[in-house]
Amino acid sequence: MKQELEQLVAAVVKELFGTDAAVELTRPDEQFGDYATNVALQLSKQLGKNPREVAEALREKLAGDSRLQAVEVAGPGFLNLKVKAEVMARQVSVQDQVHTSEHVQVEVARKVLVEYSDPNPFKPLHAGHLYTTLVGDSIARLIENTGAETIRINYGGDVGLHVAKSMWSILKWLDGGGLAKLASIPEEERPKWLGERYVEGNNAYEDANNLGADSLEQVGDFTRLKPGVLDAKLDILAINKLIYEVAGGNNNPELGVEYNTGEKAMPSGEEFAQIYHTTRQWSYDYFKVLYDQLEVVPFTRYIPESEVTPLGVKTVKEQLEKGVYQESDGAVVFDGEKLGMHTRVFINSEGLPTYEAKDVGLSLTKWNDYHFDESIIITANEQEQYMRVVVASIHEFAPEPAERTKHLTHGVVKLQGGVKMSSRKGNVVTALEILEAAREAGKATGTNPSEETILAAVKYAFAKNRIGGDVIYDPKESIALEGNSGPYLQYAHARARSILAKAEQGSGELTDLSDDERSLLRKITEYAEVVEKATAELMPHHICTYLYELAQKFNQFYEHNRVIGDDRQAARLKLVEHYADTLKNGLELLGIAAPERM
Repeated sequence: MKQELEQLVAAVVKELFGTDAAVELTRPDEQFGDYATNVALQLSKQLGKNPREVAEALREKLAGDSRLQAVEVAGPGFLNLKVKAEVMARQVSVQDQVHTSEHVQVEVARKVLVEYSDPNPFKPLHAGHLYTTLVGDSIARLIENTGAETIRINYGGDVGLHVAKSMWSILKWLDGGGLAKLASIPEEERPKWLGERYVEGNNAYEDANNLGADSLEQVGDFTRLKPGVLDAKLDILAINKLIYEVAGGNNNPELGVEYNTGEKAMPSGEEFAQIYHTTRQWSYDYFKVLYDQLEVVPFTRYIPESEVTPLGVKTVKEQLEKGVYQESDGAVVFDGEKLGMHTRVFINSEGLPTYEAKDVGLSLTKWNDYHFDESIIITANEQEQYMRVVVASIHEFAPEPAERTKHLTHGVVKLQGGVKMSSRKGNVVTALEILEAAREAGKATGTNPSEETILAAVKYAFAKNRIGGDVIYDPKESIALEGNSGPYLQYAHARARSILAKAEQGSGELTDLSDDERSLLRKITEYAEVVEKATAELMPHHICTYLYELAQKFNQFYEHNRVIGDDRQAARLKLVEHYADTLKNGLELLGIAAPERM
């Protein structure tokens, strides 16, 4: 409807004044009408006329349109449009069937990649990963809702220093016990056990980087490091090189490294590879269980770093010869300073690829395999500058995929109280713990909420925040059946369905509406515009804000207007039906179930 009316006003401007105008309708306060435009003020200077004179001419012409109930001029020359109720009723009937916006339907031929979640094997999926998983799922749903081919990508770091830290601790824990000892760890304890291994390995590595007085000893006139202080770091660096050999499936690598923790020896190449692949699979199994539990749309493809690393390294070395990258102190870097950014290392002085080189491989893999119209990447804010440099470097030799890449970032997920979570320090709050916190908060209310309500609580608590800022998760607030929460909207939907179930007759047509009925209908018609805005901006929080306002508007209506048993029952049932359908459609875009009863 909004688009139709914008085209109508533009056509009238062209007819009356012979000029093209970019007409944008906005939603004024309800007392002023359904739509408003300042096009007359925009045209007045160009036409050399008083804006009210321009507005009056437009009003007179627009008043004859069959879709409009009234057209009024306000203030210095604003036009306020009031739409006929039957026109709004037709709009929501179509809206209920397709629940998509008018503008974004033109995107049906587009191919869009959405990369999100991106958990690293060997580490627990923490609250930040949970956030990008759930919000990424909603963004992908918004894009898919336009009719675009939507490809969901999940990217994970199965090689790199973090894996080496975990493998160092795993080997230390196994103490030569090998696969037999590994198999003794119960399946349900494996995610936590892997998280503990990463923390232990990381702490050992960091301790070697932050040597204090207790790391030194006096020998005669000399001060030196105590024996063994750097062993952990050296071992981890050696393991890091080995992982690149085995990650791609080579189970018989040439070790070529020395491993010296105590008297323990490095397992054979084959056994090391088996331990690596076994524990990596544990992470993948854990991720799958969690994604199933979260009821997110399955990913189209999971791309591990090991798959794209060779292409990334090859490309960086080729582009080094062409001058895109430069050598610096034995490393390969991209000089971002020439573009107002900063310089980053793509291959380190040991000849190993950094995250940057791997992302070059990932970007080219996406482009080669999909030739996308747009690639959306969702990460934490801390990666914003990093991604700018990576994409800028790719633009030097592959401008098309670089220009079609959009990077969205989000803030830090914190628990109530503002505690930041860090897997490096071991105080990480996992995704499963966030869900368990919601369950415990639900039990504390005495209502024993269902799993779909638990999911609604967490998903909505994340989605209602504008992407970009930090998110403070409050389990008690998220599970509440009052206020701006997922369970509240689920209850609002179930309540509406309950009203419809009580009716002994079907719904009727929306004609001769009272002021209260029209007000609710007007709010329902805003849904398509909100979806359009949320999709254009890739901001699901617009959906949340609207659904909460819609539920409040219905409560106001229902408080003063009887439905069952009223002379207006048939029409009001139709209104309730539209309201319930709109709630359901909006919740679906957030990945939230809309139960028939609670």
